[in-house]
Amino acid sequence: MERIKNRWDITKSWHYLFPILGVVLLLLTAYTLSRRTLHLIGFNNTVWEWPYTLVTIGVLYYLMLKFFLWCFKKLSNKWIVDQRWEMIAIFIVFAITGSLAGKLAGPLTDFVGLGKESVNGWIYWSARILLIFPIYQIFLVFIGWLFGQFQFFWSFEKKMLKRMGLGFLIP
Repeated sequence: MERIKNRWDITKSWHYLFPILGVVLLLLTAYTLSRRTLHLIGFNNTVWEWPYTLVTIGVLYYLMLKFFLWCFKKLSNKWIVDQRWEMIAIFIVFAITGSLAGKLAGPLTDFVGLGKESVNGWIYWSARILLIFPIYQIFLVFIGWLFGQFQFFWSFEKKMLKRMGLGFLIP
């Protein structure tokens, strides 16, 4: 436990929440990807279902963990945070926000009358991608605030909008 505390600059007990949440979400992602590939290759409801699932979870978890630790190292100079555990919180916020924006864009395109069955695929996917952008921007700051990273995401948001030529949207 001391090793985790030192590695992630944990100073308070509640800071352990983020490494634990990171591990749990990474395992959940590995499990979800494993089960999706299981159905694709036809191992569902066979004797190989759970051995395949467990081995695939282990491999995916290891690969994703190595990738994210590499990302932490690369981004630690670019994203200035007070403590290293905040990097985990930031990655979790990006993951939740991207997933939520993608999930909400589908029902919103249906709500405005641009459903998959009622319009051309090019129009549907263009509208859906255009809807993802504002949903993502709003939720990025809100979920960042929920995770205690409002200042980081507000600065990130302003910089992103300015680079896109939409700096006039922010006060």
